This record gives sequence, C-alpha cells and structure tokens, in this order.
Amino acid sequence: MLEHFEQRPVEGAELRIETRGLSKVIRGYAIMFDRMSENLGGFREIIKPEAMDRTLREGIDLRALVDHDTAKPIGRLSAGTLRVQKDQRGLLIEVDPPDTSYAHDIVESIRRRDVTGMSFGFRTIGEDWNDKTDPPTRSVTDMVVREVSIVTFPAYPSTEVALRSLAAHRRRTVPTIAELQAALEKRRAGWR
Repeated sequence: MLEHFEQRPVEGAELRIETRGLSKVIRGYAIMFDRMSENLGGFREIIKPEAMDRTLREGIDLRALVDHDTAKPIGRLSAGTLRVQKDQRGLLIEVDPPDTSYAHDIVESIRRRDVTGMSFGFRTIGEDWNDKTDPPTRSVTDMVVREVSIVTFPAYPSTEVALRSLAAHRRRTVPTIAELQAALEKRRAGWR
C-alpha cells in the first residue's frame, strides 16, 4: 500500500547560498512553525513545533531534492551532505550540493534570487482540527518528513491528498477527479 505524502511550500524560507571556502552551501528553512498556510483547497494548516520531533527522534534519513524530483537529489542526511536543525522558528537546513548540472543550475538560480522557495514532503500522524475558523484549520502535531525541496514555483501539488485529509476529518467522501481538476483550473486561472 502506498503511503499518502503531502507537500507544502514554505513562505519566508530565507533560502540563500553561502560560500564556505571554495564550496557553496544552500541554507534556509524547509519548515516554519506556527505559521498559517494559504487555503489548501478547503482548509488552512499550521505546523506545530512538536510535529518535527518524530522525524528527528527516529533518525529518518531525509533527502534534499530539487522540485520534489527524486531524480534530482542534492543532499542526504546519512551522507552528511544535508544537515538539519530544529529551532524556535522551524527546521533549518544546510545542503552541500553535488557537482551535477542540475545542482549547479539550482545554486545559480538561488544566487540570482530567481528561486527563493522551499517545500517539504510529509505524512501526517497527528492532527487537531478547528472547525470554528473559515475555512477549517488543521494543526499538524505529529508527522513523518521524508524530504525537503528547493522549489522553483511554490504550489500545492497535493491538493487531492489535502482534500482527502479534510474529507476524513469531516467523514465525507472525497471529491471526484473531475471536481479536483476543475478546482485546479480555477486556481490556475486566478494566477494569470
């Protein structure tokens, strides 16, 4: 059975390139705690600081990717090319990018400030819902994070997963694929 992972862009990630000797280091916040998300297709979300504890305690071997693309790894915790630190603001990451064309491209794009976003892929373990807000608010209190990503255009590509979570909370059925596609097209039209 495939696990359903959600992806979330991070506003205010402060993504930047630092030079250490001759090496470049990518540094930024992959997760920001206690910040309200945008509308995720019927609900908003807050990641609580304790939500990151399971991933760190269990030593999950996080990967750093470009645009959530598993064919574009740029760092890994077990290899020492990705370092993470939980602080009061969120999950701070540092990546030593490899000597590959896609890594050179993303470093240059960050340096030029063409790319400024980060995101993370996770599976929710614990959540609290507040139905008194409009839309409802989900507070993620426990999760398993598998990857962090440098993202070109922060978006919410996991709308279907997000709606599945909201539907489970409300004990309703999940919208059809056609309904999801219509909602996505409506959102895209608003971006133009």
